[in-house]
Amino acid sequence: MNATINIFTEIPSPLHDCLKDYLEQHPDWDEKRVLTAAVSLFLLQNADGDRRVAQVYLETLFHHN
Repeated sequence: MNATINIFTEIPSPLHDCLKDYLEQHPDWDEKRVLTAAVSLFLLQNADGDRRVAQVYLETLFHHN
């Protein structure tokens, strides 16, 4: 995958609770992978359709660590 950039952000408590629950039930996912998938899907749906974003999204879904 491409180089990464660290982002520090606050999210609403209900999202964090749901994310924790999801990660407990899906040990092959982590916060980085979930947030990368979410941001890239959002950009695919709402931005100009950059192929690099599509590539990141697909790599995030199908490449496990």
